[in-house]
Amino acid sequence: MAAVGLLYVGAVLFINGLALVGLVRGTSLVPMNIFVGILQVVTPFYLIFSADGDQATIVGASGLFLFGFTYLYVAANNTFNLDGTGLGWFCAFVAIAAVIYSWWNFANYSALADTEAAVGDLLGVLWASWAVLWLLFFLVLGLGMTGLTKFTGAWCAAQGIYTGLVPAVVLINIPDALTSTLVVIIAIISAGTFIAFFALLKPNFGAEPAPAPTAYSGA
Repeated sequence: MAAVGLLYVGAVLFINGLALVGLVRGTSLVPMNIFVGILQVVTPFYLIFSADGDQATIVGASGLFLFGFTYLYVAANNTFNLDGTGLGWFCAFVAIAAVIYSWWNFANYSALADTEAAVGDLLGVLWASWAVLWLLFFLVLGLGMTGLTKFTGAWCAAQGIYTGLVPAVVLINIPDALTSTLVVIIAIISAGTFIAFFALLKPNFGAEPAPAPTAYSGA
């Protein structure tokens, strides 16, 4: 079930990234954020209540709320034209939490069998990538560094593919393809696209003229 949710996390990251770039306009991103936000709130409730006290399941499910609340916050901001700073500082909280979840996954799966260790490494890499992404949202929204907006959007859209779609497809239908090699490839792509977009878009850490409403799209 968590892998299915990951597929739609990829979809909403892709849509919201394109909104920050300006390809998705106005409030047209709101429905997807509501759909996935609700999914990422209902799913962890189900996983936790059906976990029968299994700590690993509870920990894994708890992180999903960070996504669900972010997307619902994005939907509210764009629907009601709210100030983006609240969402920005929430993204700072999520970025810190994502570092912790990354470390937990790397540490807690390391002693397990190969397949399970690969899952832990994958989740560790994904959470690390999301931590950087949410940090960028904090810089744009919380601190007003709107010169980073297009760079953040481009990298967000790309993350929707290689931290959402690709690992979800593998986990759902071809789990045997999940190896340490694939995890390393995803990590390299994540770092590589960050560097490439930064070099191509040449973002700055200052504030630009008032951004369009879609600049408050969040993660």
